[in-house]
Amino acid sequence: MPAIDREYLHRTLQDLVRINSINPTLVEGAPGEREIGEYTADSLDQCGLRVESHEPRKGRVSVVGTLRGSGGGRSLMLNAHYDTVGVAGMPDPFSGEIRDGKLYGRGAYDMKGSLAAQMAAAKALADVGVKLRGDLHVAAVADEEYGSLGTEDLCKKMKCDGAIVTEPTSLRLCLAHKGYLWIEVETTGLAAHGSKFEKGVDANMRMGRFLAELDALEKDLRKRPGHALVGPPSLHAAMLSGGSGLSTYAAKCTLTIERRTVPGETAAQVMGELQSIADRLHAADPSFVATVKSTFERGPFEVDRDARIVKCVAAALGREPEYFGDTPWMDSALLSDAGIETVVIGPHGAGAHADVEWVDLESVEQFANVLVRAAIDYCH
Repeated sequence: MPAIDREYLHRTLQDLVRINSINPTLVEGAPGEREIGEYTADSLDQCGLRVESHEPRKGRVSVVGTLRGSGGGRSLMLNAHYDTVGVAGMPDPFSGEIRDGKLYGRGAYDMKGSLAAQMAAAKALADVGVKLRGDLHVAAVADEEYGSLGTEDLCKKMKCDGAIVTEPTSLRLCLAHKGYLWIEVETTGLAAHGSKFEKGVDANMRMGRFLAELDALEKDLRKRPGHALVGPPSLHAAMLSGGSGLSTYAAKCTLTIERRTVPGETAAQVMGELQSIADRLHAADPSFVATVKSTFERGPFEVDRDARIVKCVAAALGREPEYFGDTPWMDSALLSDAGIETVVIGPHGAGAHADVEWVDLESVEQFANVLVRAAIDYCH
């Protein structure tokens, strides 16, 4: 079995963490992925992979390194994002410091440790000339922390049989996660002077009626049987805005909702439940006018435990795996929706989006070895 180059793995991870790759959609003026993309492309090229860069939007760079197969085998994508959230509150976010077997810094856990493991796994295979039958793709993608431009773009350009999304899981196999919709509700009123109650229609008051119904729906969602791995669906009223002045009836009120979906639910079902609230309120009072629209959506993810990709990764662990479902959304849903059988697994650590973030180096090395064995098995 090809051996992982530990020196390369640790050096690469430190280098990745020391590069500021904060997502500019989240933090104005942040650099995005261009510099880290150049570093990743150069490193993969030196490892002997064929490298391509993709830029679905200016400055938002994804990199794919390919270890070409001999032909006739399954193709496999190893997928990690290298954009990060902001660093406010972190004393030394790009240190890459190693203490007690942990490497610290923004993105170390979420998820540059995973990317370094992918790169080290591909290098191990290339160094000893292992010839897989199917192609192995190492994908470092942009924008997962906001809109997943990178993986969405690759799904249109690449065809793969399987994918391992290497989000950190403490080496557990994630077989499902939730999706989400961002929904905007707007109630319409009639602006008038605050003293003219006979002329004004208060959009804020009408939104109050909608919120009361929404609260009842939220309680109902939690009581539903839900999904065996990820639990019940949920929603929350994220932001509320209405009115133009203290002495003016509000002409409109806008509510934004985040609705978390579970495997088996559809966007049409979710929107239908919310539209029915608006319809009931209008039927009870024709002066109640509201529009309900989805502004962004990402579907949930689920893979069968008997899928080939799951079996290969489980065997590569060398022990009975722990299977689980997670609640945050991941790029795995996009890959699965593109017809690519996908599983999620990654190293151990802590501090995603927090002031102190670290990844366990031994776990990263173990994970790199898992990826080597899984690739040899799956791409056969």
